[in-house]
Amino acid sequence: MLYDLTLHMGYAYDTPASGARHIMRLMPLSLANRQRLVAGTISILPQPDEQSHFVDFFQHPATSFLLRSPHETLDIRMQARVQVESQVMSADFSPLLADLPEEVAGIWSLDSESPHHFLGDSPRLTETKAISEYAKTCVQPSLTVMQIAYALCARINKDFTYDPEATTVDTTPLESFKLRRGVCQDFTHVMILALRSLGIPAGYVSGFLRTIPPPGKERLEGADAMHAWVRVWCGETAGWIELDPTNNIPAGTDHIVVAYGRDYADVAPVIGVLKSYGSQRSVQAVDVVPLK
Repeated sequence: MLYDLTLHMGYAYDTPASGARHIMRLMPLSLANRQRLVAGTISILPQPDEQSHFVDFFQHPATSFLLRSPHETLDIRMQARVQVESQVMSADFSPLLADLPEEVAGIWSLDSESPHHFLGDSPRLTETKAISEYAKTCVQPSLTVMQIAYALCARINKDFTYDPEATTVDTTPLESFKLRRGVCQDFTHVMILALRSLGIPAGYVSGFLRTIPPPGKERLEGADAMHAWVRVWCGETAGWIELDPTNNIPAGTDHIVVAYGRDYADVAPVIGVLKSYGSQRSVQAVDVVPLK
């Protein structure tokens, strides 16, 4: 499936900001046998005084830029064309949960794909008793790791209500868990914590979701903004799979990957610091248009 993507992120400050340094992770990745970035551009207004590019630990291209002069608004626009390949559903070769620690221990690599980075606490996720107890309700001795991951995905989708007004980008997993409401970031963080509490490596995927549903199907939740879903390590043979708890589906040709990380802190589309006071307002608009 070929897609054209457009993203607009705008910020307006109560008082002019200056000395602003930001890092962006907005451009979709090229991933072998998964998706290919055909072309892409990013524009920034005001024009940055300095701009540089680098690849982070998780192998994501990122852009750092500096705005020295006072500015009342910041406007970022991304356009890209991406080819997404259909994924072949394979049989479940994941181990039983009791056998997973031995398979994790057998992985000696500490590169960005290593499951060891996705087991413990991370910047936004620390062990939470209530979520750990919730996770145990999806475990039975006869279930494989992959079956447990699918069960948790379905359970969160059933128990939680999609509500963009209920939470903010800074809402903790425990707060959204108590509300049983939130958006894709909240559902993803809760599911990651639940899986990690069981000893299953899990991480955060940031990306886009197509906005036009196939004929006869409902529009997917979270399609007017950047989307998030979960990456689960299901053992040495099965490897990584991706599940979307917001919509209770495996990630497929509707899901376009921008970045992988341990939680939102690793993949935030725009982060930074600036000199200002007062509040700021932000807008985000996304279009994912299939071409064929």
